[in-house]
Amino acid sequence: MIKYSQKQIEKFIKKLQQQKILVLGDIMLDQFIWGKVNRISPEAPVPVVHVTHESAYPGGAANVARNLADFGINVCMSSILGKDANGEKLLTLLKESRIVSDGIIKVNGYPTIVKTRIIARHQQVVRVDRESHQALDKAILKSLLRKIKDIIPEMDAVIIEDYGKGFITQELVNNVVSFTRSLGKIITVDPNPNNPIKWSGVTLIKPNRAEAYAAAGVPLNENEKTLFTVGEILLKKWSSDYILITLGEDGLMLFHPPETPFFTPTKAREVFDVSGAGDTVIAFFTAALAAGLTGAEAAQVANHAAGIVVGKLGTATLTPDELLKSFQQND
Repeated sequence: MIKYSQKQIEKFIKKLQQQKILVLGDIMLDQFIWGKVNRISPEAPVPVVHVTHESAYPGGAANVARNLADFGINVCMSSILGKDANGEKLLTLLKESRIVSDGIIKVNGYPTIVKTRIIARHQQVVRVDRESHQALDKAILKSLLRKIKDIIPEMDAVIIEDYGKGFITQELVNNVVSFTRSLGKIITVDPNPNNPIKWSGVTLIKPNRAEAYAAAGVPLNENEKTLFTVGEILLKKWSSDYILITLGEDGLMLFHPPETPFFTPTKAREVFDVSGAGDTVIAFFTAALAAGLTGAEAAQVANHAAGIVVGKLGTATLTPDELLKSFQQND
């Protein structure tokens, strides 16, 4: 376990806040309906939720961007959304979160993705999804790539966040990865198992345990030696510099040859909601790596950040003070 002084952590935080990051991926509107449950419906065996208030946040890949922006990191979002009321609401929320939306294209006939969660007594009762999987039109892709190639030279890193809604395609990835690496910049990926993209050439790929084992063609188990084998297989398969496997309540495992695989146990003290924890990990690992931290240091930062957000309800973010406090309490 690596130990850090308060001055070192403060230095890390300052470096993180100086980064500029582009987030590329499926964007959506996260709606929350909060209420109380006092009885069961006479119409069906389901709870009756009395609504007390509602809230909404940028979701999907935009949650990665929100994690960065709320921490004080400069972030730009690139995606597509519909020319509809939900799309306008999402753009407003991005602006309120200080997320630059220069890389977003509004598309006629494309419904903005909305995920509505109904929550009562700090528990999710049901989630309602409104979405339509549509492949990127060639003309839209061309326009999008023009925007992206104008933005990337000003960035320190690029994050591709694939929620499997049709936005991330092989052609888009090939163009973005080639251009980003030609400029010597970091590019990290949070993959989706239902979208078999060839990720060759990226800096880091961050699957969770189940995704990692599936991608490696290995039966899922919790044997440490098997995990090492999975990491080796994925490094060869994806040809990335790093593989970071999230292990849920167990923590993170980082593979970066020729260094020994680095494990950091979870820093969560309480777990209320794991929604968006993976978004937090990819956001903070990327920012830390772009800031010049080593892979092990970046994994530590990402792990502490994730440990904070799982202790909050909903797709939460964290502050610099919370990150500093987490290091002080756990190290």
